[in-house]
Amino acid sequence: MNWLNSEAFTLLGQHIIWSDMTGNILGLITLALGWRRSLWTWPVQFLSGLVLFAAFYGHLTGSAGKQAVVMAVALYGWWQWRRGAGEDGDGRITVRFATWPERTAMLAAAGAGTVAVALLFKAYPNLSWDPWPDAYIFVGTIVAMYAQAKGMVEFWIAWLLVDLVGVPLNFTNGYAFSGFVYVIYGALVLWGLRDWWLRSRTSPQPVLEGAPA
Repeated sequence: MNWLNSEAFTLLGQHIIWSDMTGNILGLITLALGWRRSLWTWPVQFLSGLVLFAAFYGHLTGSAGKQAVVMAVALYGWWQWRRGAGEDGDGRITVRFATWPERTAMLAAAGAGTVAVALLFKAYPNLSWDPWPDAYIFVGTIVAMYAQAKGMVEFWIAWLLVDLVGVPLNFTNGYAFSGFVYVIYGALVLWGLRDWWLRSRTSPQPVLEGAPA
């Protein structure tokens, strides 16, 4: 798998490696399928994680471990969407806004998770080059994938927040293709947010426990 870490080509003076390019192209496909609420978004997400796991395994153990977690969440998302497919009448997942308790829980998990993972990265420097931003992106990605698995519109907002840190970090660490692709990511996220937002207005919203029927 050494070829995954070899240079594919040079773009605007930046060296593009195969794993970076392949993983991000699959990531774009994942977002596009997620926008369309296609169940196939999860196998493609899993494949993207698998490519990056293979690229990192053996020399960047921490990065490989992070991709293993991403693949596990992708399997969870596949399971969730298979359970919920067809609820809105067109064979696809029903989308909705999260309840305030769900939002609070995700924000708390993101905050606590970022601190815990960053401290882990600082304790074991071989796991990450930039502990705090790397932890933010990693935990934010997991939270975003969880929200996507649940069909929450906030999934797209979480991705936007991850991108704000991910773009400069990728350029700084030499993953130029990731930085370039994140511009397209941004457009897809905005279109996906609009589409899911509009769909959520016609989707049944969850009833809070104890609320009047």
